This record gives sequence, structure tokens and C-alpha cells, in this order.
Amino acid sequence: MSAYSWFEGIPFSTILFKKEIIEKIHKFVIRDEDTVILSFPKSGTNWLIETVCLIQTKGNPKWIQSVPIWDRSPWIETQKGYPQLINKEGPRLISSHLPFHLFPKSFFRSKAKVIYIIRNPRDVLVSGYFFHHNTNLTDNPESLGTYFECFLKGNGVAGDWKNHFTVAHAETFDKVFQEKMAGFPPGLFAWE
Repeated sequence: MSAYSWFEGIPFSTILFKKEIIEKIHKFVIRDEDTVILSFPKSGTNWLIETVCLIQTKGNPKWIQSVPIWDRSPWIETQKGYPQLINKEGPRLISSHLPFHLFPKSFFRSKAKVIYIIRNPRDVLVSGYFFHHNTNLTDNPESLGTYFECFLKGNGVAGDWKNHFTVAHAETFDKVFQEKMAGFPPGLFAWE
């Protein structure tokens, strides 16, 4: 994993992320009027950003058609997004794939709105594999099997999918997921 810089056990692509920025994110000030979109990578974040931007403009697509998505909703952990957000006036739309424990501490004292998007981990896995296989942002996975092993070990570009949220979130997810998957063949899931 040569294209990664590790921070607190999580690999970050050296093309998009700089360790110095990730180290100072905990000091970033989230304002009460901000809206934050949080997700694990490949969970549908860009679709949600587009939807929120349309809501903010009351359906007028002019802003979306004229301003790139990374400028409308900068990623707080990227080397381009962090400085944009620091200097941006007014309410900000902020995106992030940071796990809960790395997110700015000011968020927990603010009245900012947060939208957390979650997607079935199987879909995240497959989408992530094809995305990383076809980009130069990270090392290309040798195979879906190799990528699957990294995913299970929690070596995704934002850490472990399941540890991306709190213990209570994980327990609730497990319960709901088990209920939804009850009709599948026996022995397919680890909890059986």
C-alpha cells in the first residue's frame, strides 16, 4: 500500500490527503449554520451532495451546472478542501469520509446539521473495488478477492466500514441487518 499515508491506523491516499491536514482537523471549527454530509466512501455521497445542493437552490440547477461538486461541498480532510472551508464565508456545505473519532471536536458542541448516509457494505465493497481499480487515487487492487480481504481487515481508505460509526450505531445496524437478511440461505452470514 505504497500510495497511502497512515494516520491512527487508517490509510489515506497520498494523492488527495496530506498528514498535516488530517492532524489539524480536530481543531477545525464547525459553525452552527453548517451542513455536514458524512459517509463511508462509495456510499452515495456525491448523489446526496447533488440532492442537497438542489434543495438549497430550491431546484434551480444553475449552481450545480456551473460549480464543480468539490467546490460546492469541499471535503474537509483533503488538501484542497480544508483551506477552502477555512476561508469560506456564510453557511458551508461540508463533506467527509472521516470516521467518528477523527471528526472535528467542535462539531459536537455546534448546532450544525448532519446527514449521515449509510449503504449496504456489499454494495460499498463492489463499488469501491471498481472505483479504485479504475482510478489512480490509490494502489489498484489486484483482484476483488484482495480488495475484499483489505475491506474485512478495515484497511479501506477511511478505515473499517463498521467502525466508521459508534458502537451503538454498529449494534443497531447489526440488529436491523439481521432482520432484513433473515430470508437468505442459512450459513451465509457470520452471525449464524
